[in-house]
Amino acid sequence: MLALKLTLVPFFLFVVSMSGKWWGPTIAGWLAGLPFVAGPILFLLVLDHGPVFGAHAATLSLSAILASEAFNFAYAWTCRTRSWPLALTAGLGSWLVAAIALASMPASPAWAIAAALVAVAFGQTFLPRSNAIARVAPLSRNDLAGRMIAGAALTVAVTTLSSALGAKWSGLLAVFPLLGIVLSVSSHRAHGPDFVVSLLRGMVLGRFSFAAFCLCLIFALPRQAASLAFVEAAILAMAVQWTTKRLAHAQHERTGEVLTVPASRESAVNAER
Repeated sequence: MLALKLTLVPFFLFVVSMSGKWWGPTIAGWLAGLPFVAGPILFLLVLDHGPVFGAHAATLSLSAILASEAFNFAYAWTCRTRSWPLALTAGLGSWLVAAIALASMPASPAWAIAAALVAVAFGQTFLPRSNAIARVAPLSRNDLAGRMIAGAALTVAVTTLSSALGAKWSGLLAVFPLLGIVLSVSSHRAHGPDFVVSLLRGMVLGRFSFAAFCLCLIFALPRQAASLAFVEAAILAMAVQWTTKRLAHAQHERTGEVLTVPASRESAVNAER
């Protein structure tokens, strides 16, 4: 079990990070919206505590989209006029407030769906806009190693403390925006606030496939084998990811806009999922 905790998430992060080099940006961008961090963590929680615990955690992971968008919203607006330490403090503070509020809510699919929908609509409407064209940034070996180490650290922390944390906080922390923080801070320092805003706005589209993944687990885990439930959830997430990307490209083609990919989104936008 410890070997799985140390290798499962880093392996998936390695694959999605290198996919742009191996298969090109189209495949990498498609893979980036899938739950390569939260998915394995939820699977390990099911192995440790059973399907009921896993379904409960998946419910909170679905609602945690709101906490992730709270981080993005606070960081995006703060970074426009303040340095990255203040923007990071504002983002983490907003995430914590949102997570505490979510932990006090009823752990029901209806509440989780409502929280996720509100978060996506709010992020799409009220995140600041940027004219910066933030395309894929080169991925160094240090960046790749850092992402894999961060993924392993988050996995070990959540699964090890899950008994003490309970299903609610285990589900919330499975979606902690650890690598999203790394991307925001590094982009802010290297390229400035407009670049960060473009990056964070680009993350909204990937929320739908993650929501579909969690929603499938919520209903499937109590009724069938865990392995089958996760396979079904992964297939549904891939279908939703493909559909949303097609719809987004079609919309941009109709409006004559250029659909840009935020920096490193190809390889890590789903690092917080």
